[in-house]
Amino acid sequence: MKLYDCQMAPNPRRARIFIAEKGLDVPRQEVNIMEGENLGEDYLRVNRWGMLPSLELDDGTVIAEAPCIFGYIEALHPVPNLLGNDPKESAMIQAWERFAEMSGMQSIGEFFRNQTPALKDRAVPGYKGVPLIPELVERAKKRAAYFYDQIEKRLGESEYLGSGRFTAADITALCAIDFGNAVGLGIPEGNENTRRWYKAVSERPSAAA
Repeated sequence: MKLYDCQMAPNPRRARIFIAEKGLDVPRQEVNIMEGENLGEDYLRVNRWGMLPSLELDDGTVIAEAPCIFGYIEALHPVPNLLGNDPKESAMIQAWERFAEMSGMQSIGEFFRNQTPALKDRAVPGYKGVPLIPELVERAKKRAAYFYDQIEKRLGESEYLGSGRFTAADITALCAIDFGNAVGLGIPEGNENTRRWYKAVSERPSAAA
């Protein structure tokens, strides 16, 4: 297997952490998103959508999208379990993992992209010709505030997001929040449940992946 990666981007990091939690050593090939390498002919032959991460299997099959990579790797390496031990737990993990991506990572991405000159015609990931809309920066702040509010409440009920233990939901939320920290949209003051959780998950060895 080979992971097509971008060290600075949150989505590929989700896959790196998941792989690290499984104790696997998967070779990686760096693809520079900021320079548009993901939209070049070479990478589009790997992933026609121009998105990262991608997992290339030994037979040439390419699995795109972090959650799909999670599912493939978990099926091959079920221990430690990160996607659920039964249908109920699996559904809860999937719900919070999806929320962390849709409401957390995407809102922070919207905040970052729509004020970053280097992405002036790439306001939407994966293709060119989409102009920045500066007005969306304020909307993104509101979306991120909702994300932080919801996980603060959830982490007042549960030690971790999707279950009572560390799972894929926590991986995606951690990557979203570290992305937020990097671009000036981090955990709000007073969100102590989130800060307790964030400290715990950041101290896991896999967080350095």
